[in-house]
Amino acid sequence: MAAGGFCKLPNGTVVVALNLPRPLAAGTGSVRVLVHAHNRARALTRLRNLGLRAVYLRGNGQPPTPDEVTAVLHHPDGLIWRTAPGVDALASELWHPIRTLIRRPTAPTP
Repeated sequence: MAAGGFCKLPNGTVVVALNLPRPLAAGTGSVRVLVHAHNRARALTRLRNLGLRAVYLRGNGQPPTPDEVTAVLHHPDGLIWRTAPGVDALASELWHPIRTLIRRPTAPTP
């Protein structure tokens, strides 16, 4: 389960924001993930298809801010992340594409 929320845009699509524990391969701490999709179910499905299986949105306690909505709408994939708010050291961190968070470990070359 994750803290987060959503907002519905005038064109009928939604932006879902979730605070998730960082995947083991990427380090420790938590991340804020933003997903732009046709509806909430599709947004969560996009994350589950990337391997984040236990992702659920319960309520609307931490909806995306207007700045977060703008960031995800301007990204071509519509799926971005950065260190979760509340981590004081990285308040001005830029948004990253989701593929940098969920990298598959590569086999060492001989």
